[in-house]
Amino acid sequence: MNIFVGNLAWGVDDVVLKETFEAHGAVDSARVVHDRETGRSRGFGFVEMPNSDEGQSAIEALEGKDVMGRPIRCNESEQREKRRSF
Repeated sequence: MNIFVGNLAWGVDDVVLKETFEAHGAVDSARVVHDRETGRSRGFGFVEMPNSDEGQSAIEALEGKDVMGRPIRCNESEQREKRRSF
């Protein structure tokens, strides 16, 4: 299950994000998205959990939870359409 996590504080990195979700099950990966030019966090990230039941449990438990001073937003990530190049 791929989970979108929004409203992240600037200080949240991949490790903090992973540890936050590991309390609710196994985590394959956790990645905070950064701006290409500045390298600064864009305030959101993605967490991959192999078990969808654990993923759903994590979403329910962490939605609105305070992480480093900000209430995070969690929901199952939707597949993005593949961009076409011309």
